[in-house]
Amino acid sequence: MKILLTAFEPFGGDNVNPAQEAVALVANEVAGAQIVKIDVPVVFGKAIETVRAAMEREQPDAVLCIGQAGGRFGLTPERVAINVDDGRIPDNEGNQPVDQPIFADGAPAYFATLPVKAMVTAIKDAGLPASLSNTAGTYVCNHLMYGVLYHIHRFWPAMRGGFMHVPFLHEQVLTRPNTPSLTKQAIVRGIETVLRVIVENDADQAVAMGAEH
Repeated sequence: MKILLTAFEPFGGDNVNPAQEAVALVANEVAGAQIVKIDVPVVFGKAIETVRAAMEREQPDAVLCIGQAGGRFGLTPERVAINVDDGRIPDNEGNQPVDQPIFADGAPAYFATLPVKAMVTAIKDAGLPASLSNTAGTYVCNHLMYGVLYHIHRFWPAMRGGFMHVPFLHEQVLTRPNTPSLTKQAIVRGIETVLRVIVENDADQAVAMGAEH
């Protein structure tokens, strides 16, 4: 089995991105699966192009994208990506689309095809905070998740794909009082945990993880 694991570069004025820092330390083989890693620019359009090219080149069985969600307490697998770009801040090349579809011929939304609830359960069982997220935002993280699932839906239906956000690193919150963070080692452990879940689970858990708001 082969899993494509992607990580975003720093953005928004930070010098590091916990996704990039942690993915670099993830083992190259997890639960017998080959892990192929790539860095992704925080740029609308280029992010999807970069990962789509890797999907075509590597033909992985699954794609897991990792991004930063500053302010979240735990690791959060994403349930769904929506077909809209609405940048609160410019990307790393100054682009800031507002209310633009990602793909005009795409569905309004695509759901992750990874076992996201099993991923949450496994992260918690590993002693780390986790929850299922129902929004990947409208910035480049959602943009990439949607793009991956769009291409899977159109071209590689046997491939599985999804996205997981991770919190800030401790070093990123030194000037952000009362903001949650995790160690790099904890994030690495969480990512390796979900990679094992992807290898070992074709179907997801049927357990309640809904939200009231």
